[in-house]
Amino acid sequence: MAVLPYLEDKFPMLARIREQIDCVFDRDPAVRSRWEIITLYPGFHAILLHWLAHGLWQRNAKWLGRAVSQFSRFLTGIEIHPGAKLGRRVFIDHGMGVVIGETAEIGDDCTLYQGVTLGGTSWNKGKRHPTLAPGVIVGAGAKVIGPILLGEGCKVGSNAVVVKPVPPRATVIGIPGRLLEDDQHQPVKADPQFSAYGSSRDEKDPLAVTVQELVHFNEQLRQQVAELSRQIQSLKKDV
Repeated sequence: MAVLPYLEDKFPMLARIREQIDCVFDRDPAVRSRWEIITLYPGFHAILLHWLAHGLWQRNAKWLGRAVSQFSRFLTGIEIHPGAKLGRRVFIDHGMGVVIGETAEIGDDCTLYQGVTLGGTSWNKGKRHPTLAPGVIVGAGAKVIGPILLGEGCKVGSNAVVVKPVPPRATVIGIPGRLLEDDQHQPVKADPQFSAYGSSRDEKDPLAVTVQELVHFNEQLRQQVAELSRQIQSLKKDV
């Protein structure tokens, strides 16, 4: 085992690969061995191939970079544009249908699940895809659209459509995406513990809260109308 640190010191890419394997091992309870990750995990394969594609893209070998990206898409079902920037220990779980656009930026320790799209809303060149700060979790099927920033440690619930910036450690759900809020209508801080699929518990959906408030207000109005009607009937009898 003493050989491995020596090789990693001589070849830093080996250390990056081991780090990538370890992050998968830490975040996926279904994994049984590191050999299973190396041979059977498409998210791991997609990350490694993106390193190659991104390196070619930066060296102005655009066609080769796109070719590697398309091969990765064919092999894994995950499409990462070679121009996208990925940080360290990014984990793509399951991965099928994930699409990451050219100007997307993903920070360290982010987690994406199947069906996630980091897409653009403009045909203009330049920054048009999202930026994910470190530690962001994006649940299955979620769409994050446009050059917006998702703050550090925030969570995006499954199937949410996010088109506005999200503050750090917040949780966003729904279509369009909306922040979970507390009783004072302030964004609820997401649990610092890892949460698969960006799910949250004991947090209030602002849409559900609004509906509940309307129901309560409607009940108050009904009672007031009933009381006014009673008083009018009483006045008629007196007349």
